[in-house]
Amino acid sequence: MKYLEFTNLDRINQFLNYVSFGEYCIKGSLEAYSCKHTGTDKKLSFSLDQEILDYLGQSADSDPPSPASILSSRSSRKTLIYLVLTLGHMYPDYDFSAVQAHRFFREEDWTSVKQTYDTYMFEVAKEWAAASGGSDLLENLYKSLDEVVKLGECEIYCYSPEPDSDGDPFLERGAIWSFNFFFYNRKIKRVVSFRCCCLSNLAAEGFLMDESRDDEDGYIFSNMDM
Repeated sequence: MKYLEFTNLDRINQFLNYVSFGEYCIKGSLEAYSCKHTGTDKKLSFSLDQEILDYLGQSADSDPPSPASILSSRSSRKTLIYLVLTLGHMYPDYDFSAVQAHRFFREEDWTSVKQTYDTYMFEVAKEWAAASGGSDLLENLYKSLDEVVKLGECEIYCYSPEPDSDGDPFLERGAIWSFNFFFYNRKIKRVVSFRCCCLSNLAAEGFLMDESRDDEDGYIFSNMDM
């Protein structure tokens, strides 16, 4: 996977990098990737495909419904692998190799994205309009995505992490809500992620204080033979 730079996405990213509302802030990003594998991607892709095939073999005789019927398609497995690889490139310090297929939900169309946007991005949209002379953030978002990934040809997925997963960047301390959409164009082999989260500034301040205490403890115990 290769990160792709687009000026129209950069403008939105600069705005969404940090939008403060006093006790909380909203941060978001749009990242585009080519689905062309690097050397590391090839190894991980092969490993993931083998794990999926092993899973299919184990769940073939299971009674409850499972994603096995979907993953039996080579095309569907490739899509899942591209989404997992995209997560890995977005957050290289985290391991997503164990992410399960049911954590990705296929959306009907752009309407699902708009409904989520309308629910969570109302205040951000007002800030954007005030800073850009009345411009509509959703229209800019749609136009930018369409230019990069051709929305009419895209499959849209939403990622929902495990609620109790440790070390998941989507479950940051102080997170009030978050969402992550993936726009995958099979024809041009390109993925764009759109992620936003709302964080409590009060929790973030407490987190910084905890880190300071941890640093002090680290100094105290640094000379001990554990």
